[in-house]
Amino acid sequence: MMIVGIIAVCIVLAFLAFFVPRLSRHPERGTQRTLGVGSRAGGKAPGVLGRIFSKPFRSSSKAVGHSGSAGRRARGRMPF
Repeated sequence: MMIVGIIAVCIVLAFLAFFVPRLSRHPERGTQRTLGVGSRAGGKAPGVLGRIFSKPFRSSSKAVGHSGSAGRRARGRMPF
């Protein structure tokens, strides 16, 4: 369920970044901040479990950043 949610957020952010690039940064940062909280909470588990629990949040945060930048980059390549 979390995977579907992250995919949906990435798609929405990519469209938002394409159509209104300046306004897309605030939701992107908010999403990354929320995922960062999850990553830090998962990282408090002892030993290897901490890395295992925080990894999905780190990779999701990275995906959110890539989708936002991809939308803005695609907007910049448009001829108009």
